[in-house]
Amino acid sequence: MARIKRGVPAHRRHKAILDRAKGFRLSKKLLFRPANEAVLHALAYAFRDRRRRKREMRQLWIARINAASRQSGLPYNKLMHGLRQAGVEIDRKVLADLAVRDSGSFARMRSLECSSAPRPRRPIHRSSRRRDAPVSRTANQ
Repeated sequence: MARIKRGVPAHRRHKAILDRAKGFRLSKKLLFRPANEAVLHALAYAFRDRRRRKREMRQLWIARINAASRQSGLPYNKLMHGLRQAGVEIDRKVLADLAVRDSGSFARMRSLECSSAPRPRRPIHRSSRRRDAPVSRTANQ
């Protein structure tokens, strides 16, 4: 049986890793082992940060919406609740863009939210019983 040489696949694999390591510094672009480590770390960071970028963009949109809505005296959570109650289905990305680029449209959106928001209910008044007064228990409890 003929002996299998593994040189060609190894060279191909090493070349692929070194091609991915272009632009890295020092031996991380020249030698296979440091380049392999650097490429694996870079891929892990890219995977993690693709998710982190989504998180950070959502935080930015919320901050922009909050700043614009507070200028008219309404906090973010009340605005979003009112829009949901009004049946407005605009996502935070578009709403933040409206707040930054077109404040007139954002103000109309806010007025739409205010006009369709339900009126607050009157608070429930508790009985005038003292807190430390004994509670009568019935046999059913």
